[in-house]
Amino acid sequence: MTVTASLGNEVVDRLNEILDEPGAVLTSRSSRFNRARVPAPFPVHRWEEFLPDVVVLPRTTEQVSRIVKLANELKVPIVPRAGGTGLADGAVPMRGGILVDVKRMDQVKEIDLVNNTVTVGPGINMQTLNRHLRPHGVIYPDDPASYACALVGGRIGTSGLSLLGARYGHTRDLVISFEMVLPTGEVIEVGDGGGRKVRKSSTGYQLKHLFMGHQGTLGIVTEATLELVPRAETEFAAFFLFEDYDTAYRTFSKLAKSGLATLAGVMLFDPEKVDYLRRDDEAYIVQPAWVKAVCAVSLLGTRVEVEPARDVVMKLGRSLGGRYIGDEIASGDWAARHDRYANPLHGRDKNGKVIPMSWHCEDAAIPYSEVPEVLRKWHAIARRYCEQYEIFDDWGAFAYTNAAHKPWGDILLEIDMGLWEDRMDEYSWQAFVSLKKEIAQVAIDHGGSMSSCHGATRAGDAELVPTEMGASWEVMKAIKRALDPHNIMNPGKQSLDEAYSDGHRS
Repeated sequence: MTVTASLGNEVVDRLNEILDEPGAVLTSRSSRFNRARVPAPFPVHRWEEFLPDVVVLPRTTEQVSRIVKLANELKVPIVPRAGGTGLADGAVPMRGGILVDVKRMDQVKEIDLVNNTVTVGPGINMQTLNRHLRPHGVIYPDDPASYACALVGGRIGTSGLSLLGARYGHTRDLVISFEMVLPTGEVIEVGDGGGRKVRKSSTGYQLKHLFMGHQGTLGIVTEATLELVPRAETEFAAFFLFEDYDTAYRTFSKLAKSGLATLAGVMLFDPEKVDYLRRDDEAYIVQPAWVKAVCAVSLLGTRVEVEPARDVVMKLGRSLGGRYIGDEIASGDWAARHDRYANPLHGRDKNGKVIPMSWHCEDAAIPYSEVPEVLRKWHAIARRYCEQYEIFDDWGAFAYTNAAHKPWGDILLEIDMGLWEDRMDEYSWQAFVSLKKEIAQVAIDHGGSMSSCHGATRAGDAELVPTEMGASWEVMKAIKRALDPHNIMNPGKQSLDEAYSDGHRS
């Protein structure tokens, strides 16, 4: 069932009644346009098609519940939006309707140092939260590239990856439980059991993981209880330079399989990524032409853990000929890891001139054994599109340890593409959609997932969700129909409109 809406004054009046606060219901063009935009490449020539009819800024779960009940009653689309930092359009309205911006729900409600938990609203970001936690000697270690601007609610909605995931786990591991407003307006609490602070249970279904990464299609998070860990006493980062990718790839494997408990993550830059960084001059990586790949590793923990582990890392990193980049540059590059989220907002042409570009990435989860062949195919696809369309630029790829506490498992393999957005028209936009679909299909063909952390919610990826899910796609559709009978919650995402096709209409 396709839901469209053009809201009238009566609906806006009812929303004002629910929120009862100046500035909590916004209908101006600027308010609506600003909350349709995302950092990823965007069809700016069709911006008008992706606007909400109205924006609301609730403060409480009760307000969110009433807003959703109103939308369900009127069969009006409703889209949750947290930080809007996602790279897969999860918070972009496809059918207009009501956009629920959770930024005002940013309270730290409880810091429990006995059970090592913190309970917060969905509108707080990790940087702000950790400022509150610093006096207590603990942190919430969810550490995305967008650390300073991504919000807890959005991290749950995307099931995001943490740069410290090998050491502490990713969002799905660090969120103990959360409160959800379902598409009908009903409020539930999900976790690994019935208790809000219980980390493991064998009672009933593990519903937390059903709603983790739902991309706003199953409800709106209004509160979350999160894991706290002791603030690391020390950290160590090492960057190793290589003359060829294969040697760097094998070193990556040695480091990932080292068994070091303090290992926070291992990263690998391929030759195309090194070329991009050299060309754009926005990294600490040295410039000599012989550098074709970079392998980086980080450790966090107590001094008695990290210092012996550091010696192991240095030995493994050099074992196949890797050249250590030096203490100052390595620690500086690791410290600048969050800056990278904002850096790729432009490219440079062959003459070095800066041109405005948006950053697109395909963030597949790939079995370790398949990485070289997937990379080969990805860059071949990228070259073909770069040659045919002048608006594309291959910014290279990187690999990152992906499995929580199991760095030897599958790998987050990400290819980054620049797209000259202000030169985009419908022809080139459809080329971008086709590019995404080809890259995603390669990931599936090699036994991977087309998204490790950003989600498959935009054109190009969304059409392949049934392909990746296989026989479980029917179960996924049945869950969507059961929880969202009128398809109001973020409609148009993940191909879930199929759940309301002929024979399954509400």
